[in-house]
Formats: sequence, structure tokens, C-alpha cells
Amino acid sequence: MLIVLDNAESILDPRGANARDIYAAVEELSRFENICICITSRISTTPPGCKHLDVPTLSMDAARNTFDRIYDGATDRSDVVNHILEQLDFHPLSITLLATVAHQNKWDTNRLTREWEKRRTGVLRTQHDESLATTIELSLASPLFQELGPDARALLGIVAFFPRGVDENNLEWLFPTISNRTNIFDSFCVLSLAYRSMNGFVTMLAPLRDYLTPKDPNTSPLLCATKERYFTRLSAKVNPNKPNFGETQWITLEDVNVEHLLDIYTTIDANSDSVWVACANFMAHLSWHKKRLTTLGSKIEGLSDDHCSKPRCLSQLSWLFNLVGNYAECKRHLIHALDLQRERGSDRQAARTLMELSNVNRVIGLHKEGIRQAKEALRVYERLGDTAKQARCLVGLARSLRSDKQFDAAEEAASRAINLLLEKGQQFRVCDSHRALGNIHRSKGNTEKAIHHFEVALGIATPFDWHEVLFWLHYELAVLFRNGDRFDDAHAHIERAKSYTANSTYYLSRAIELQATVWYRQDRLEEARSGALRAAGIFNQLGAAKDMEWCGNLLRMIEEGLNGPVTSGQPGFDCELLKISLFLRILTPHSKLRESNDSINEFFKSIFP
Repeated sequence: MLIVLDNAESILDPRGANARDIYAAVEELSRFENICICITSRISTTPPGCKHLDVPTLSMDAARNTFDRIYDGATDRSDVVNHILEQLDFHPLSITLLATVAHQNKWDTNRLTREWEKRRTGVLRTQHDESLATTIELSLASPLFQELGPDARALLGIVAFFPRGVDENNLEWLFPTISNRTNIFDSFCVLSLAYRSMNGFVTMLAPLRDYLTPKDPNTSPLLCATKERYFTRLSAKVNPNKPNFGETQWITLEDVNVEHLLDIYTTIDANSDSVWVACANFMAHLSWHKKRLTTLGSKIEGLSDDHCSKPRCLSQLSWLFNLVGNYAECKRHLIHALDLQRERGSDRQAARTLMELSNVNRVIGLHKEGIRQAKEALRVYERLGDTAKQARCLVGLARSLRSDKQFDAAEEAASRAINLLLEKGQQFRVCDSHRALGNIHRSKGNTEKAIHHFEVALGIATPFDWHEVLFWLHYELAVLFRNGDRFDDAHAHIERAKSYTANSTYYLSRAIELQATVWYRQDRLEEARSGALRAAGIFNQLGAAKDMEWCGNLLRMIEEGLNGPVTSGQPGFDCELLKISLFLRILTPHSKLRESNDSINEFFKSIFP
């Protein structure tokens, strides 16, 4: 015998009328071998003897086929409808309602798109009054939800507001005044209003988020309080020399939520100083722990130049562009910030920006300009008596001097920096100074001295787990060993460098590119080409023009190794590679070809400083 209990959440609600007796009856029936019970329910409180199957969301193909069948065989397979289905998280009920509404109203896809953009999930109501809202409100009216108390609806709005939901590990920190917060979140999952994602967040499908999120964030006292808690947490200074540096890594999980929060409040509360301070703090956290661009860039640029936070926001934004290799945008924002700082007489901030400009100019080959700016910043900090910042300027100056092949002057500047950092609490700058000396000695051909300074830097950085520094130290050791034909050591350090790239696509692509150069030196040309193409694709996505140019030069050399000198129309030449070369604008003859090991070494030194 088959017994079907469809939409059984109303009778299986543990807080409903006669709930205990109904549950006992269902449980008893499930024990009979000649009875099969099929229960469909949004609530998960089914008898323990029942096999529990979660109904997943649809695939793209299944979602589109479901929509088209109801929409009466729509022939328009445009991406417009697919985009709407994707925004619905491929939720079966929402897709069914959407297709039904479109069919009943005889909308074409253009009209459907306009209605969706205007009304979002409000459009999901059929002529027979079937709607997503009705389904959700039934769950909110259930005895189990009602018993949770007045805070439950507000908490549900918080889960809906944040794209990733709420991290269960942060419940006490986020909602200290709600004593039964853990029980409430458990009940959200029992009622299928939310679910637990693999990364420890309680979240919900997009249609539910759209319906339940506060329409005006300022009218939600709990959301306003949550915003302030995030802003307070962002205010912690990100300093690798401080013991709490590791605690600031929380942003790696919460970056999307914080970015969304700031995106909303920089729109509805754009005149608030605290919002823009939080924006700058957010970018500072990203620059250390999750190296990526932010969607807030256009809002920062649109902020009035006379706003107190504009220079700092521009400086932090520029650093994010730097970290993904987009040096043109980085320099543009730094110049704007420097102009504003000089107008306001902010010498200390201007000196810091000069140092950042010096670094960018070094990378893009404007060494003399970089040296001039580093010296100008150094004079400011000498006048202010800030020895730690003087040391930082000296390290930056040393790097620019090295790039300009003034190796002795570079070594003197880096050594001066170390002498200024004898006091405790400056391990990060000491580490950076030794790293600079390692590269200087590598350029001078003093391999053993270079290894010594790199190893000293590794000894400082490893206990602190400074991922960015450790990445570059292993990267630079790999360059050193590659140039010395110690290929196994080079590959080993590249793999170590890759282990520190979890939060930086750009750094990963740099490691892949470097590995391609090692394979090239080993005459493993197919592997080299595969790696270089992969790195070039990532650089293209990131807008890292300089790195794309370097990758293009490497690809040209690899192609010449495989097929001889590159010319268009040559038999056997890879046309796809030619297209990439055209895009990278590198088809001009290159003078540094594979003539000798010395010329190859010089080429690699020029493109991987």
C-alpha cells in the first residue's frame, strides 16, 4: 500500500495542534512492511525511519526546459531568459511560477525582462493567486516559526540581506542581545527557509533572499546594529608586526558580505563619514588577505574631491590595482590621491603615496622617476623624524636603484634600512630589507649572499605566516635557481610559492608564468607553452597589461623554439598563438632570442625583475 502525504509540513510541525499524536501515527505506519509512505514537506521533522531525500535545485538545461514547456514551447533561446533563471538560483517553484505568469499574460521575453527588472520576485504571482510570497508566508505562519519569538523575522532578514548569509561561527559576535540565536538558526534550516552551505554559512536561495531582505535597510534596527559591528571589526589596523594580524584574516570568508553592505550604504548613506572610513578599511583588509579588485571603485571615483576620506580611499583602491598587475590604473589613482594630499598639506600621507608611486614607476620601467620619488618621500620622513618610514623609503629606493642597475647604491640603501630598524617590533620591515638585499646580490651575481639574505627573510616571515612575503621569497629563490640551471630547486620553490596563492589569482598566474620559463629553459616547450597561455589568459582577465606583454614575449620565444622564427603564414605556425600575439601587440621583432645561455639569462632578468 502506498500512502502519499503531500505538503505535510502543516501536520508534521512539532509545535502544531495534535503534533505528537500525528507524528506517532506516521512513525507507526512507517514500520509496516506492506505500507510505503511518501512524504513531501518543506519541514525536515520526518520520522527517523524514513529515508530523507533533499530535492536539489535544477541544472541550467532542466530549468530552461521546465520554463519552455510551461511557456508554451518558447523558441527564443536567448541568454536573457537564462540570466533570469540563474538569478532565481534555478529554484523549481520560482521557475514554474515565472513561466506560468509569462504564459498567462502572453509576455514576450522583452516584456518578461522588463517586469523582472522592475518587480523581481514580486512578479511570481499567477492569475490563480499562486505565488512565492504565499508559500513563504505559510512557513512564517507555522507554529514552529511563531514560537521563535519577535527576533526571528528580523534575523531572517539579515540572512537574506547578505549574499553569503551568516557565518554560524559569528552568531554570538553579530547578535549578542538575542539569547536563543542558535535555536532560531536551526529552526530556519528545519523549515527550509535557509540551508547550511559547505563553508559554514547559513544562507538561502535567491528568490527567498529577494522576498525577505529588508527593502529599506535603515528601517531594520537589527541590520543597522549588524552594520556597526562589521564597521567596528573593520577598524582594526592590519599590521603584520602586530599579534592580532592573523585575526584580520576573517575578511577572506566575509569579503562578499562586507562589499555588499558597503555597496548599499555608500548609496543610501553616502554623506556618512563612517561609511567611507569603513570602505577604506575594507580595501586595506583585502590588500593583505584577499588580493582582488572591488565593485566599489566607481563609487570611490565619484566621491567628491573635498570629502575627507577621498585621498585614503583612492590610495587603498590603487593598491588593489597594483596587486592584480594593473599598474596604469594604480598610477592614475595614486596621482589623484597625491594631488589631494598636497592641496591639504598632508605631508605624511603624501610621502606614503610618493613611495607607492615610486614602486609602480619601478615596475613599469620608469626607474629614474621612481628613484626621485623615493628620495623625496625619504626627505619628508627625515624631517618628521619617523625612522620606521625612513627605512621603508630606503628599501623602496634600493629596489629602484637595483632596477636602474645602480647595484652598489642599492645595497647601501638597503643596509641603511636594516640599521634603522634595530628596535623591536619592526620584523616585517627587517624581513623586507633582507628580501631586497637578496635580489640585489642576485643581480650582482653573488648567489651565496643572495641565498643567505632570502633565507634570513624566510626565517622571519615563516613564524608569522605572512603569505604575500612568503610567496615572493619562494618566487625569487625560484628565479635565482632557474638562472643557475638548478631546475629541480626552482620547481620546488615554485610549488611552495603556489601554496601561498589561495587568495590571489594574480600571484598564482605569476607562479604559473615563472614555471613556464623554467620549462622553457629545460626545453620542455609544450609544457612551457601551456603554462604561458594559461597565465596570459588570467592576466588578460585582470587587466595586467605589463604581465601580458611579458607573457607574450615568452610565448614568442617558445614558438620560435617549436617552429622557428615567427612570421605570419609560415607553415606549421599556430594560428591561435598568432591571434594572441596580435592581441598582446608583440609582433615587432624581438632582439633577445635564444642565441646563448647568457642572452637568455639577460632576457629573463629583464622581464622578471
